[in-house]
Amino acid sequence: MAKRGSARGPAAFSIDQVVELAVRHNLAELEVEAAGTRIRIVREHAPAAGSRVDAAPASAAAVQQPAAESVESTAHLVTVEAPMVGTFYRAPKPDAPPFVAEGDVVKEGQVICIVEAMKLMNEIESKVAGRIAKVVVENGQPVEFGQPLFLVDPLR
Repeated sequence: MAKRGSARGPAAFSIDQVVELAVRHNLAELEVEAAGTRIRIVREHAPAAGSRVDAAPASAAAVQQPAAESVESTAHLVTVEAPMVGTFYRAPKPDAPPFVAEGDVVKEGQVICIVEAMKLMNEIESKVAGRIAKVVVENGQPVEFGQPLFLVDPLR
């Protein structure tokens, strides 16, 4: 599903800005047109895939290189994904401490966050026992089905 930018004004976007936007919001596809320039980003969501940019080859290579290095260093990590569309919360209440933080050790089945969908608070549990390597989403951010929430380094 593509999101398209609107022609609200002569705002110009760089390729780096559009790629950053697509990565930050975990979009599979993003197309922006401004000031007569159209940029289209198509990302693959497989764990070992980098991003693909339909633009100048030099820019595309520069964007894919860091992604490839990142994938190699995180290939062993398990991704905990959003099981539904909703709002991501790290804690049970606004004034409570988060369920987990980066570096915390979790058990399989331990509640690690909440995704609110249609006023229902859905507890999300860890798929594996391990250490939280990265919290991918900011507290209070909207998430989509299948969007990575946490990267967990499984216990060996």
